[in-house]
Amino acid sequence: MPVVTIKLDEGERHLPFEPGVSLRELLDTTDIRVRTACRGIGACGLCRVQIEAGDAGEPTPGEYLHLDDAELASGIRLACQIMPTSDVQVTILARSPASAWRNLPLANRRFEYLSTFPHRNVTPKMLRPYGVAIDLGTTHISLALHTLIGHHRLAGRYGLNPQIAVGSDVITRVVAASEDMEQARHLHDLVVNGIAEALFDLGLREGLNLEQVTRLTLVGNTAMIALLSGRNYAQLLDPRYWMQAIDCVPEDPQIWIDPWGLHPEAEIVIIPPLAGFVGSDLLAGVLAMNLADTSEPALLIDFGTNSEMALWDGTTLWVTSAAGGPAFEGSGLRCGMPADPGAIYRVTLSDGAFVPSVIADTAPQGICGSGLVDLIANLISADLLTSVGRFAPQVPDEGMFIVRGERNIVVTRKDVDLFQRAKAAIGTGCQVLLREAGLSAQDLGRICLGGAFGRFLDVRNAQAIGLLPNINPDRVELYGNTALLGCEDLLRSPVACERLNNLRTRTTMINLGQCDDFDELFFENLFLQPS
Repeated sequence: MPVVTIKLDEGERHLPFEPGVSLRELLDTTDIRVRTACRGIGACGLCRVQIEAGDAGEPTPGEYLHLDDAELASGIRLACQIMPTSDVQVTILARSPASAWRNLPLANRRFEYLSTFPHRNVTPKMLRPYGVAIDLGTTHISLALHTLIGHHRLAGRYGLNPQIAVGSDVITRVVAASEDMEQARHLHDLVVNGIAEALFDLGLREGLNLEQVTRLTLVGNTAMIALLSGRNYAQLLDPRYWMQAIDCVPEDPQIWIDPWGLHPEAEIVIIPPLAGFVGSDLLAGVLAMNLADTSEPALLIDFGTNSEMALWDGTTLWVTSAAGGPAFEGSGLRCGMPADPGAIYRVTLSDGAFVPSVIADTAPQGICGSGLVDLIANLISADLLTSVGRFAPQVPDEGMFIVRGERNIVVTRKDVDLFQRAKAAIGTGCQVLLREAGLSAQDLGRICLGGAFGRFLDVRNAQAIGLLPNINPDRVELYGNTALLGCEDLLRSPVACERLNNLRTRTTMINLGQCDDFDELFFENLFLQPS
C-alpha cells in the first residue's frame, strides 16, 4: 500500500492509503488538516503543499489559476488537486487551525434516496439548497451536509458532545437536569452551541453558505433529544416510562434557526424516539442497513454509551437497549480515548510483543474500544489474562503496558472489568432478543455493527472474547455511524420517512430489566470466551 509522508516541525507522519482520493481528503482524516474554503474543488487556492519527493502527477488547470510557474517548478501544489497513486512526501504550507471538529470518514454506501422533498423557500439566487443530517449521540455529535438537488454528501463533521463535561452517561445528565433547572438549561445550551460550532466549522472550512440550508433532520437517543428540547427528561428516571413513547420532541425547533445560522424559513425536523431508552437513532440505523427488507434474520448492534440492538426475524423487529457504559467509546479507561487521531485502534502480537496501530499514524495518545478488544484477545491467547479477567502473576500490578516512554499507555484490571461489564450487557441483550424471536445465532444471515467502535473492530478477536455471536465472520458487516446514514436518508426523502413509520408499527420492545434470568445471563456473559 502506498504511503504519504508528511514532514512537520515535530517529525514525520506516515499515512498509508488506497489510491482514488485526493491528498486533501487523506489529510482530512488526521488532525493536521490543510487550510481550505471550497470543499476541495480547487476554487479557493488555499490548500498549498510542497512536494518533497515522489510523483504527484501533472498540475491541473485549477492549479494554473492559483500558482505561477515558479511556484509549480518548486513543487508547490494544491492538495485537493493531487490524486496520489504511489509514495509521496509533502510539507504542508498552509495548515488549518486546530479544531474540536473532525471531518467525517467517507461514507461507504451510495445514498439510494433521491432528494424528493419539496424545495421550500428556494429563490432563483439559491442555485443549490442544502440539507443537514445530525446524529445527536451521548458521546459524539455527527453532522452531514447534503445538496438537496442530486444525491451527494458534500461534507461532514463529528466531535465530542460538550455535555460530556456534566457526565459521560445519560443517567448522570438526566439526574443533573432533573435536580436543578439551571443545570437543565446549561445542558440544553451546551448541545445547541455545540451544533452551532460544528456547523460554523463546516461552513467556514468548506466555503458553504449555511443560509442555503433549508432542511435539517436530527436523530438521537431519547435522553439526548429530551435534554435538547428541555421536555420530559425526568420521565427517563421512572421505570414506568422505559417502555413507553415519551413526548420529548421540541414544540418549536425553529427557534434554533438563528443560533445555527440556517435559512430564515428552514424546516427543522426532530425524529421522535421509539421509547424511553430506544431512540430514533436505532430506527435510523435499521433503515440505513435495510435490515427489514428481506425475510432473512438480521441483527444490528449500535455500540455506544447507551448501546441499542435490533433483531429482524423476518416479520417483527425486536429491539432493546443496554447500559454498555463508556468503555466502547474509550471513556472511563485509565488511558482511554475516542477513536480519534492518536488512538490505538488495533493491537497485534508479534514475537511476544504487542504492536499497536494508531489512527492517523501519529504518536499514541491512548487506546480506544476496538484496540482494547484486540489487546484483551491477545492477552488471553498469550496466557496473560484469564477468561474471568484476571492478569497472570507476571503482569505488573500497574497493569499491562502497551507503550512505554514519554507517555505510558497501560490497561489496568479496572479497565478490563469495565469492558467485561459492557460486553456482558451486549451479550445479554443479543441472547434475549434471539430467544424472544425463537432464533439462534446461527440463523442470522447478517450482523451489522454501528458506532465508531464498530468501524474499527476486528471481528475474530471480538468473537474470541464473546463480544459477538460465534458465526461465520463473513456475515458480520462494519458500518460506523449507521444512525447518521439513516438520518441522511430521512433528510432526503419522504419515502424513507414512510418506511421508518412502518418500522415503528412492526417493532416489539424488550426491557432487559424485566427478564427473570437477566442476572444469570449477565454473569455468564462476563466470561472472556466465545459465546
